[in-house]
Amino acid sequence: MADASTWIMRKIDSFRSDSDKDLDFKPEIGCLSIVVLGASGDLAKKKTFPALFNLYRRGFLQSNEVHIFGYARTKISDEELRNRIRGYLIKDKDASSAHSEDVSKFLQLVKYVCGSYDSDEGFQSLDKEISEYEVTKNSTEGSSRRLFYLALPPSVYPSVCRMIKRNCMNKSDLGGWTRIVVEKPFGKDLESAEKLSSQIGELFEEPQIYRIDHYLGKELVQNLLVLRFANRFFLPLWNRDNIANIQIVFREDFGTEGRGGYFDEYGIIRDIIQNHLLQVLCLVAMEKPVSLKPEHIRDEKVKVLQSVLPIRDEEVVLGQYIGYRDDPTVPDNSNTPTFATMVLHIHNERWEGVPFILKAGKALNSRKAEIRIQFKDVPGDIFKCHKQGRNEFVIRLQPSEAMYMKLTVKQPGLDMQTAQSELDLSYKQRYQGVPIPEAYERLILDTIRGDQQHFVRRDELKAAWEIFTPLLHRIDDGEFKPLPYTPGSRGPAEADELLAQAGYMQTHGYIWIPPTL
Repeated sequence: MADASTWIMRKIDSFRSDSDKDLDFKPEIGCLSIVVLGASGDLAKKKTFPALFNLYRRGFLQSNEVHIFGYARTKISDEELRNRIRGYLIKDKDASSAHSEDVSKFLQLVKYVCGSYDSDEGFQSLDKEISEYEVTKNSTEGSSRRLFYLALPPSVYPSVCRMIKRNCMNKSDLGGWTRIVVEKPFGKDLESAEKLSSQIGELFEEPQIYRIDHYLGKELVQNLLVLRFANRFFLPLWNRDNIANIQIVFREDFGTEGRGGYFDEYGIIRDIIQNHLLQVLCLVAMEKPVSLKPEHIRDEKVKVLQSVLPIRDEEVVLGQYIGYRDDPTVPDNSNTPTFATMVLHIHNERWEGVPFILKAGKALNSRKAEIRIQFKDVPGDIFKCHKQGRNEFVIRLQPSEAMYMKLTVKQPGLDMQTAQSELDLSYKQRYQGVPIPEAYERLILDTIRGDQQHFVRRDELKAAWEIFTPLLHRIDDGEFKPLPYTPGSRGPAEADELLAQAGYMQTHGYIWIPPTL
């Protein structure tokens, strides 16, 4: 199996190389410095450093050309930072000796610099360390590559970016670059997002800024363009003539779990719907781009966002799970929704009249994220199939990644009885031995390669906030109240009623079961 897995990964890498040629990707040479700001925080330890380690293990970060710098206010040594990271790189107690050896080699590439986020002194020390590394690699000044990953709260982005611009930039342009990766949330509404964009935009050009939304790095999300535009049988069906409604769903079976204070500042719409689910909507609804070049793809996404009609109150259901306010970090009178279902309408030729239902919630009865495309009833249905349910194409983003088509078939036997079944592509079964990269791995690699296809452009961000800001302000002002719901339920009953009003027809007597190996 190991040999088969190695062969498959080589084939995947060869396909990737061909794709890169189409995107005008040119391999770069020279030393690469990756700076993780906020290196002692949870995001860096749980996501950023493990992603870098996996890229290192797969050969995308060569030890002879890359060095990783952690930067934070915490006063610790290089070895203390390495020890903090180590536990997130070796999660399995039975990890092989080769894995442990890779961890040790990777950690030797990590160096720590302590400093504040708003003073020159710390960033001058950081620049000195980077420059010394570049000298050891005989790098010509200005030809090196510097990637700054801001695993920090958005409130410090402006000051950190000013410090980087003033103290840590390449001194000249000899083929090198400086790039900035910023994490969501990108503001809290249209005004704050535009202010943040302006502050960063005054310091860096748009091609230098990578606004990361990890959902765009998920395997099944990245498959959407291929599914839609490389398969002939989808092309004539993907429109208002055949599709009744589209659901994009995010469900968690746990609550805020110690993050109540942070979550209450944003809520489920800002945390999940305005970014993750809306990005998925764009890929589902967009027109075919001129090419696979990042700007052509992002142009089409912006067109979708600009075609979304204002959200109507009667097409929104908000909820807050019972017990949410028991968290001592959450205000007793909090109006923050932990659940939301809403219907969006896209005013264009392809999607006129098709409801796009966005649904996200915490403390529900299951954990999953999926896209559910429900087709219209069969005209002149002689088998009365509508009693069982409609055809659906389901793309399961997590967990148990899969794509399956729900269709009606004859039930085995002597009688002419119909039943719902599926054509199923489950990744664990079909691609045994092929690891699915974590979203952060893919996006960090894209940043190094200079591919902005899976990152949010400034005008795209602006158009997204324009859709949700009026509703968010009404929630913030207490004008729109969330309904209580019981943890472990489907959410407020009114949400299911909204789905029915939007035309969604529930399937009866059928449950998709992930296949076992």
